[in-house]
Amino acid sequence: ANNGDLSVYDVVENIHKDHILSVTHAPASVSKDILKSAQNIAIKIAEALQVQGLLAVELFLTRDGNVLVNELAPRPHNSGHWTIDACSTSQFEQLIRAICGLPLGSSKRWANAEMVNLIGDEVIDSSRFLDMENSKLHLYGKKEVRPGRKMGHATIVKPLTD
Repeated sequence: ANNGDLSVYDVVENIHKDHILSVTHAPASVSKDILKSAQNIAIKIAEALQVQGLLAVELFLTRDGNVLVNELAPRPHNSGHWTIDACSTSQFEQLIRAICGLPLGSSKRWANAEMVNLIGDEVIDSSRFLDMENSKLHLYGKKEVRPGRKMGHATIVKPLTD
């Protein structure tokens, strides 16, 4: 934000299918040391770039435990859509707060989440998420279904366990 405030969302784990994000798990199932390393990398990048808004940092975890930066996205990112249903303040609201100079909201995750992208004709069977407990369906209103096109997503939230 303009006043130097910084808020960090939990590190997530992404699964890709045909080079397109298919599923995001929040939080990532990695060690606490890796989670801390990933967050520290993201914070250092945001501070070095003097980000005023939102920055999604895509990282890779190598087999030998190294955390590498792959991509920076200075905008809401598909891998953060789970924040709509599982965080006190979504990535979208947080961006608006930051660019308007408002106090940042809490990025605290109040539930575990699995975000499933509906890609191409997967949207045709999207009603299956309506019958699923603790599931929220988000359709993007795109009129044309094309292979590889993100048509919406569903978030399944799961209670936090101690």
